[in-house]
Amino acid sequence: MIEFLSASSLFAILLTFGAYEIGCVCQRKFKLPIFNPILVGAILAGVVLVLTRVPNDSYQQGCETFSWLLTPATICLAIPLHIQFRRLKRELPAILAGVVAGTLVSLVCVWGMARLFEMEAVLTSSLLPKSVTTAMGIAVSEMMGGEPAITTAAIIFTGILGSAFGPWLCKVLRLHHPAAQGAAFGTASHVVGTAKAAEISETAEAVGSLALVIAGILTAVLCPLFANLM
Repeated sequence: MIEFLSASSLFAILLTFGAYEIGCVCQRKFKLPIFNPILVGAILAGVVLVLTRVPNDSYQQGCETFSWLLTPATICLAIPLHIQFRRLKRELPAILAGVVAGTLVSLVCVWGMARLFEMEAVLTSSLLPKSVTTAMGIAVSEMMGGEPAITTAAIIFTGILGSAFGPWLCKVLRLHHPAAQGAAFGTASHVVGTAKAAEISETAEAVGSLALVIAGILTAVLCPLFANLM
């Protein structure tokens, strides 16, 4: 049975979709940040893999289809940006200032904690690009000598945190403008945050798309500089 499940791509795909759908049901029912569909889905998928003793490598192989779709799905975020761009022209300087500030704060915090806790250079290089998309983050991490697996985990965790607690933080900080919300989500928690911003408004989604692109470029440029300061 284990051999059959390990060799079946259908098992991996159904497990991924099923776990995510259960996460969506939990979110609709309990309406708490902790019941984020991605977080719940990841935990459920992990539990099933442990119980069925299916190797993670086999599961990852079965999910290659999702990896192929990741880049096109990210590019598709440019569609709402194109639709809303004329409306955002007047607010573009403020959006850019917010994205730059957010990116710098993210990098400075990781660098500062790395210095404070005397982290190894490999770990620091792996964590610096935590707030950008997986494809960009892994490339930047490898360029600096980081560990892609750690970078991937940090990016996923950052995205889940932003998606789960972002709306609550917007209320606490009285961040009500859609453009400001989109900039915050896109800068802090990349694609996952932008997907959450899409639930708020089209404007927030468009700004989130713009923010994650600019933040990704800035991170790719600035990360090596921070890594060299270690």
